[in-house]
Amino acid sequence: MKRIFTIIYFAGMIAEIIIRTPYDRQRRAIPKVDQRISRVERGLFGGISLGMFGLPLIYGLTTWLDGANYPVSKRARGRLGAIGTALLGVSVWLFWRAHRDLGTNWSPSLEINKSQTLVTNGIYRTIRHPMYASQMVWSIAQALLLHNWIAGLAGLASFLPLYILRVPDEERMMLDYFGDDYRAYCEQTGRILPALRGDR
Repeated sequence: MKRIFTIIYFAGMIAEIIIRTPYDRQRRAIPKVDQRISRVERGLFGGISLGMFGLPLIYGLTTWLDGANYPVSKRARGRLGAIGTALLGVSVWLFWRAHRDLGTNWSPSLEINKSQTLVTNGIYRTIRHPMYASQMVWSIAQALLLHNWIAGLAGLASFLPLYILRVPDEERMMLDYFGDDYRAYCEQTGRILPALRGDR
C-alpha cells in the first residue's frame, strides 16, 4: 500500500508540473519592472523543494528513511490514504485555478512584470493567496499519504516558514505597486481562507 500512495503523491506532483509549465514559459518572456529576490527567499524555496519533493522521493525510492516509518494498521492506512488522495486532488485544483486566474501575472518569485494587473476575479475574489492555500492542503495530504515522520511531515515543516516569512513581503510589494486598490482588496478578502473570521 505504501507504493500505491507514493505513486498517487507523485502523480499529483507531475500534474502540477504540467499545469505550471506553460505559465512559466509566458512569464519568462515578459520584462520585469521590480524584483525582490533575496537569499532568504531562495532558502525558503530550497526548503520547499526538499520538503515536498526531495525527501518524499528518497522515501519512495529507497529504504533510507524507513526507520522513521510509523506503524499504521492496514485499515487505518487505507482511510488515511483515501483522505490524503482527496486532499491532494483539492490541492491540485487550487493550484490550477490560481494559475488560470492569474495568467501572465503569475510569478514564483517576488517580482512585478511590465504588464502586471491586480487580479480580483475567480478564486481571488475570496482569497488573496490560493497558491499558498494549495501548498497548505498539499502538506496535509502529504502527511496522510506518506506514513513517515520525516517524509510525511516535511511538507508542513517547509511550508510554514515560507508562509510566515514570505507573505508579508509579497503583500508589501503589492501595496507598493497597487497602493489603495490593493489595500481595499485586502479588506475584502482573507489570505488563504475566506475572510469569515477576519483572516487578513
